[in-house]
Amino acid sequence: MPARIAVRGAAVLAATALLVSGCGSDDEPESQGGGGSASSSDAFPVTVSTQFGDVTIEEEPTRVVALGWGDAETALALGVQPVGASDWLAFGGEGVGPWSEGRYDEAPEIIETMEPSFEAIAALEPDLILDTKSDGTQERYDLLSEIAPTVGMPEGVDPYQTTWDQQLELVGQALGRTDEAEDVAADVQQAFEDAAAEHPEFAGKEVVVAAFTSDGFGAYVRGDARVDFMEQLGFTNKPAIQDQATESFFVPISQENVNLLDADLTVAFPIFVEASEFTGNPLWQALPSVAEGRAVVLEDTTLANAFSIGTAPGIRYALENTVPLFADALGG
Repeated sequence: MPARIAVRGAAVLAATALLVSGCGSDDEPESQGGGGSASSSDAFPVTVSTQFGDVTIEEEPTRVVALGWGDAETALALGVQPVGASDWLAFGGEGVGPWSEGRYDEAPEIIETMEPSFEAIAALEPDLILDTKSDGTQERYDLLSEIAPTVGMPEGVDPYQTTWDQQLELVGQALGRTDEAEDVAADVQQAFEDAAAEHPEFAGKEVVVAAFTSDGFGAYVRGDARVDFMEQLGFTNKPAIQDQATESFFVPISQENVNLLDADLTVAFPIFVEASEFTGNPLWQALPSVAEGRAVVLEDTTLANAFSIGTAPGIRYALENTVPLFADALGG
């Protein structure tokens, strides 16, 4: 899931920005306006298993509304242009990161994230709603499914913790583009494997992924896209942080415990504040990882967003641009 990281306001930050925060592969499919192409229509009807039960989509969708965190980017990566979408990271414009720009023929209607207007969604007359990464409440699902077949989170997944590959699988099934989804997933997995192979120094190193907000420091645990990203590169989330995990993907770190942010590599970024608000903090500066140059601060909003969003296109961009920073910090 950055400085603008997740949406509109500090309250949303707790639920989403904290969730949060090269461009998509050249061989990703070209986007088709509003829905799929003739080649995918033979896949229907399809049945998708979700946390809310099986969802059957009788015909190829032509008007898709993508509401979940990263659902719009994922649909675009598979060649489908949603007619409505939520902009979880407040990108503006088409509601997607720079790595997914230029894939729309016509910008989608932007739908609010935490409290979407069901009237606005219904007015778009969707024949499919994607909501694979959200708060996952039964109420939200029930209201959406009254409008159109809705593909929610996968079975057994907590709110906001659908992984990039689970999202690809669900969206690929719902759009009749399973083969395309498998190809994109294979490309991302290969990019991780290549980066890890090029940097064997990452293997087994402890990492802390931290954020700083107006409330202070916090750190992420497994199940969050950023920690999963680091562990796929060979790092291990610091056990002292992981041991504090609750049902949330984020744990607050008090000033008295800022030393917990020290690790073989510390990665941090600001949310709704300037990076200088913590980089100038004596407690931060006293961390051995900071003093010894083993800390990476993602001050660039675009890069922090890519690192946080947890979609296939965002991951490709983040791999290209963060891995060299991690290697430099470790002396690679």
